[in-house]
Amino acid sequence: MRKAIPVDKVFKPKPSQAELRVDATTRAARAIISEEVNARDAKTERLRAARLATEATEAPPIQKISAKKKTSRKR
Repeated sequence: MRKAIPVDKVFKPKPSQAELRVDATTRAARAIISEEVNARDAKTERLRAARLATEATEAPPIQKISAKKKTSRKR
């Protein structure tokens, strides 16, 4: 008996040289972008934690009640 050959394996086109270069460039660009996103997220989390720690140790700011400003009458 013969084994059944999947149709997608028989007629699978091979990419051209240009397509191979484009794919390599795309993979490299996506890797760089992914690293930058991870670094940015880590920095954001670090800064957020530092800000929350600072806010927790500081006293809340006191709001000053300003006197009403006098308005001049038009003559």
